[in-house]
Amino acid sequence: MKTTQLPHKEEISRRDFLQKAGLTVASGVLFPSLSTFGKPKAKMRVAMVGTGSRGVGMWGKDVMKSYSDVVEFVGLCDINEGRVNTVKAGLGLSCPTFTDFEKMMKEVKPDSLIVTTVDATHHEFIIKGMEMGANIITEKPMTTDEQKCQAILDAEKRTGKKVTVTFNYRYSPQRQKMYELLRSEVIGKITSVDFHWYLDVRHGADYFRRWHRLKEKGGTLFVHKSTHHFDLLNWWLDSEPEEVFGYGSLDFYGKNGAFRSTNCRPCPHKNQCKFHWDMTKNKELMALYAANEQYDGYLRDGCVFKEDINIYDKMAAQIKYANGVQVSYSLTTYSPYEGYRIAFNGTEGRLEAWIQESQSVDMKEYDELNLWTSFGGLQTIKIPHSEGHGGGDERLKDKIFRYPNAPDPYRQSAGTRDGAMSVLVGVAARKSAETGKPIKIADLTELKPVVKRT
Repeated sequence: MKTTQLPHKEEISRRDFLQKAGLTVASGVLFPSLSTFGKPKAKMRVAMVGTGSRGVGMWGKDVMKSYSDVVEFVGLCDINEGRVNTVKAGLGLSCPTFTDFEKMMKEVKPDSLIVTTVDATHHEFIIKGMEMGANIITEKPMTTDEQKCQAILDAEKRTGKKVTVTFNYRYSPQRQKMYELLRSEVIGKITSVDFHWYLDVRHGADYFRRWHRLKEKGGTLFVHKSTHHFDLLNWWLDSEPEEVFGYGSLDFYGKNGAFRSTNCRPCPHKNQCKFHWDMTKNKELMALYAANEQYDGYLRDGCVFKEDINIYDKMAAQIKYANGVQVSYSLTTYSPYEGYRIAFNGTEGRLEAWIQESQSVDMKEYDELNLWTSFGGLQTIKIPHSEGHGGGDERLKDKIFRYPNAPDPYRQSAGTRDGAMSVLVGVAARKSAETGKPIKIADLTELKPVVKRT
């Protein structure tokens, strides 16, 4: 931990900082291992619905590689019969495959169901899965509109089953460190936040190639992508959103292109287009998608300038929280680099960070958090980089599969209320962008925002 003295300012000592932050030098580690908590006695019997890239990667390969001693796959389901069988073979599983979801649930009776389908269909499988006896592990966003949110909340109450929303960003060390610092009140009472996220022309463009480009599939990136960010805000601020005003427009992709095609492989403009993407160089995607297009017609390498794109590529929102915090948020999808800038302003200081996630720039081996005190100095905290969404993936899966009964001191496990509140910010921002009016969260579902969560 490095302390830099500012000119004409009193330097904050390391001891003062540690005491105020609630940390101890003797503790040795900031992120204790969960290995002291015993693993489950019996394997979790898991089924998965949705076998696209997210399912096969995050919840297929990784789980089979690291958790096969505590997890057993008992069924795979997808509307595309070629893709589900490709995934079964690729993962080396012996479980049955299905295109009929209810048939799978009746035959294999899983303990838990992993939902990784198109966002707009999450609610169908979450609700039916609980009704048929399974606990749910769902990818974010939990769903795409307020009616579906309410239906999920009702079903969880009715069935007594549990929904876990996999907000892996909560588990990354640098974001957990922000949570610790904010809870310790080293910057006093939080009053406002500046939060700006940048997707580069590689990652950002990919949302406009896939099904995410359609509002009816993903709810716009205000829901599909920003849900990650809104959940972080809700978690960091320990409060819930009250009112949202949003803006959005499509300025770069879609109809803004000078030329277009159905998808990249047959495109006649590939030599002119900077966004041409040669999927044939990726054997896994060719096997997963191209080889199975005959079953559902889905083109994984869709043109980023197709005229059916009906989501925003530039978004901004003003969010007012129940505890009085005001947030200025934006998402840009065509930046030359990827990452985010965030600053928490408080009555006694400011916590800020510029986290770079792009591989196209020279990256440091660590992330830096800068803590400024109003009448003191600058404290810089360095946190080493970790693989998998900033180190969050492995820690999230450890909690779900290996140590489900471990304590959760940072409130990183997320349920339906967390899932709903993050989605509702995106839904409100989308509605506001469409109507030009501020949207109150309390008007969307039965959930009423609380001032303080803990």
